[in-house]
Amino acid sequence: MPFPIINSIASWVLKQRIHQIELFLKYPHEVQEELMMNLIRSAEETVIGQKYDFGSIKSYQTFAERIPVSTYEDLEPMIELTRKGAQNVFWNTPIKWFAKSSGTTNAKSKFIPVSNEALEDCHFKGSKDLLCMYLNNNENSDMFLGKSLRLGGSSKIYENNNTYFGDLSAILIENMPIWAEFSSTPSNKISLMSEWETKLTAIINETKAENVTSFAGVPSWMLVLLNRILTETGKENLFDLWPNLEVYFHGGVNFEPYREQYQKILPQNNFKYYEIYNASEGFFAIQDLNYSNDLLLMLDYGIFYEFIPMDTFGTPNQKIIRLADVELFKNYALVITTNSGLWRYMIGDTIRFTSLEPYRIRVSGRTKHHINVFGEELMVENTDRAIAKTCQITRSEVIDYTVAPIFMKVKEKGAHEWMIEFKTQPEDIDTFTKILDETLQSLNSDYEAKRYNNMTLNQLKINVARPSLFYDWLAANNKLGGQHKIPRLSNQRDYLEQLKDMQVKVKN
Repeated sequence: MPFPIINSIASWVLKQRIHQIELFLKYPHEVQEELMMNLIRSAEETVIGQKYDFGSIKSYQTFAERIPVSTYEDLEPMIELTRKGAQNVFWNTPIKWFAKSSGTTNAKSKFIPVSNEALEDCHFKGSKDLLCMYLNNNENSDMFLGKSLRLGGSSKIYENNNTYFGDLSAILIENMPIWAEFSSTPSNKISLMSEWETKLTAIINETKAENVTSFAGVPSWMLVLLNRILTETGKENLFDLWPNLEVYFHGGVNFEPYREQYQKILPQNNFKYYEIYNASEGFFAIQDLNYSNDLLLMLDYGIFYEFIPMDTFGTPNQKIIRLADVELFKNYALVITTNSGLWRYMIGDTIRFTSLEPYRIRVSGRTKHHINVFGEELMVENTDRAIAKTCQITRSEVIDYTVAPIFMKVKEKGAHEWMIEFKTQPEDIDTFTKILDETLQSLNSDYEAKRYNNMTLNQLKINVARPSLFYDWLAANNKLGGQHKIPRLSNQRDYLEQLKDMQVKVKN
């Protein structure tokens, strides 16, 4: 077990970072502008740098005029060239790591480049800053006296032409400093297991005897693991097994639909939850205060940020703005330029700012994960909050859900159709449906307008999923494990129809 002196030293080292964070809090625009120019200067001699004459770019205006906004499909030919061994294509230092990510909207795999600079100055820096924030806010923490139970992806690392690919979590584990493994559980060997059920059993067997003081992982999958641990050990709650638990670091999906379920298995009021916003493309934001729902946008991780207002997204009037021009509470599509050579890349996420001094955000959804078939502009943030509130009122619990439109027919109005898998079902599904519909209207004025007197949309429809339906769908699509998510919202019915088809199939 680590000695108390390790806890003290780690706390002191991590807290030194606070002074650097204060710099970008005070001068956010200057820090971002300097970072942009450093990225451009670094890549002047690359293929893309020569193509767009990076050497002559001296201002943001020229940068924005000259370099087009890109999607993965735009960058894929250059990425594939690098995966085959070519270098100096879009970044000036060797790229040998690629984070494999299919996301939730595209069955085709994406291979996101991860440079050494991104590993050190973004992903690992973000992990250290997360601890820094927590320790700065909780000076009496003894977190380092125990271990962090981590739950990452389920992919191994694969080699391809002297380059390597796998889940981001696997890449981070492969590259993490040796001290990080000593402070984590399970071991790297178990963390990198591919088969989900075998991995769960191995994690439980290794961790139940450890002094676990924190958790880190995606809420949906972590909940599966923690409930399984309670079943295996016969404990009432997790403090009976690990009395020194302090904090859960989570990200990947909105926490609200799962909050009450976590509070049941972690019933102490002083247990803390810290949210992060990271992805294969980078580490973006960290909850910097106890008991907050807002995330501090980290401005010195080698990522230059731009934003597309969602009210113009995908239209001829689409505009792109930088940090200095954002407004409170508007939804923006996120555009990033990174120290892995992603140039003006649309990551596919949407965020909104809850504070401008400093810049704090909330993740509101995905550019492809919203429903706007009828002008209702329904975002994942709306549905997650509505589900959480409805469950609280009806004393029910949800495992997962997805939503799709019911398209208008000749004499029939449209609606939204839900598939919900309950852990605890409401006493009356009609009452649940009514409350959910009314809550959505209270959270989204566009949806409310379309629902007014059933003018455009009828009341939403709910299908109650059979047990393990979403798990079976993920298994059928080879998406079991810590990094995969259920598609929450879609403008099409593909996911819903697949689930409805599987609904009638009895699990073997």
